[in-house]
Amino acid sequence: MPTLKNLTILHSNDLHGDFHADEIDEDLLGGISMLSGYVAKVRSEVPNTIYCIAGDMLQGSIIDSDYLGLSTIEIMNLLNPDVASIGNHEIDYGLAHLLFLERCAKFPIVNANFYIKNPYTRLFKPCKVIRMDGMNIKFIGITTEDIMKGIQSDFLGSFVDIEDAACEVGHICNAYKSVDIDFTVLLTHIGFEEDKRLAAMLDPEWGVDLIIGGHTHTILEQPEMVNGILIAQAGVGTKQIGRFDIVVDTDANVAHDFSWELISIKAKNCPRDIEMENTVLRFKDEVDQKYDRVLCRLKRSLTHPDRYQETELGNLLCDILQKELGVDIMMLGSGSIRKKAVPTIMTLREMHEMFPYDDKLKQFSVTGDQFKRMLAFIFREEMFNKDHTEFYQFSRGIKIRFNRARMEFESIELNGAPLQHDGLYTIGLQDFHIANFSQFFGFPIEELLENAKPRVLTTSAHDIFLEHFATVAVLKSRVEGRIVVVTD
Repeated sequence: MPTLKNLTILHSNDLHGDFHADEIDEDLLGGISMLSGYVAKVRSEVPNTIYCIAGDMLQGSIIDSDYLGLSTIEIMNLLNPDVASIGNHEIDYGLAHLLFLERCAKFPIVNANFYIKNPYTRLFKPCKVIRMDGMNIKFIGITTEDIMKGIQSDFLGSFVDIEDAACEVGHICNAYKSVDIDFTVLLTHIGFEEDKRLAAMLDPEWGVDLIIGGHTHTILEQPEMVNGILIAQAGVGTKQIGRFDIVVDTDANVAHDFSWELISIKAKNCPRDIEMENTVLRFKDEVDQKYDRVLCRLKRSLTHPDRYQETELGNLLCDILQKELGVDIMMLGSGSIRKKAVPTIMTLREMHEMFPYDDKLKQFSVTGDQFKRMLAFIFREEMFNKDHTEFYQFSRGIKIRFNRARMEFESIELNGAPLQHDGLYTIGLQDFHIANFSQFFGFPIEELLENAKPRVLTTSAHDIFLEHFATVAVLKSRVEGRIVVVTD
């Protein structure tokens, strides 16, 4: 008879500063207090419980950004995960600051594929072995290639290619063969489809049993199984948590049986953590004094429901930047807009939460042909599959009509006239998108440098928005057909 032991794994991902509960249908949903209460409840009731976080603890909240993540780490210390991995937003405040935050964390943060090139030195521990009830459960951290988009440095490297990441998993699994590992978990932050690709590449002899992922905010009814490996993700924020109840065969080092559920974090099944609430309220009170001043009013609430379409908020922000900076075309990364809607009162808090990334903006000159090539790369099939590609909002005057059935542009107009293939146009871009130009647009930025010397338009997009909001009594915006996709 095999030796069977029970193991419960709770998992979150992409918490993104989702600290406060929302009132929905007269019930409280989510919030870090009830999430913490649920984790503590399961730990007290169920032996052999592990709680892990698959990346992106940082960003998404003024409480996080105003303290450059230090507040979030204090909150995460109270949440007390057994292990966490790095997501792309952990690098938003810079590598040195991330290493500082890691030192402040009272829980292990693992990452196997981020290193200094010469001399070869890992920046984080690649894995954590948790010993529990005679079992050894190993967690390995694997990160998305997006983490490198925020760092342009010759001395840093990462196994960002999925094949290389698979090999690194094998290297770590082989390095721990001297330890009897009963169960192996990959804590990834590469997106659900990439998780499935990674699982298919892993050698069964390496003994990976489970992939817990993040990055694409995927909600599942049940985990997927690829190459004998379970794959799960738990959406985004604190409104739910994933729960595996696993029977481990410690002789064969495999899952003998399992069940999985996505648990809603609700008041009826999740007790409050009062110490956690007091900590969050302390940070909230401090930032409220600074960020609750009113900047302006909106004629009505404006929305940004989907990053892969023209939106009211996208049009508003692009039009402000285009007007104030004087470029022909302003392109703003849709992912830079982090709220699905803003209310009719625009406060400093709303502005920062809506647009937290205060990039430099630069002007480049492009030919009509080059601009069309940029658009063609944006409007590729991966975008329509919402495969976490980059998409953009465009300023007033641009009209793009794209035929998806034929995968070609029916028309591209600027100010009512067709775009001239040899015409020269100025565009405004965020520094982050310039640093990753070839990855986001499909050809090297050096081609644009041949047209004209680029110049810095502003070192702070926030300064532009603040000045504009202060001079306008009422803001308004609407979707007006700047981006039209037809399917016939």
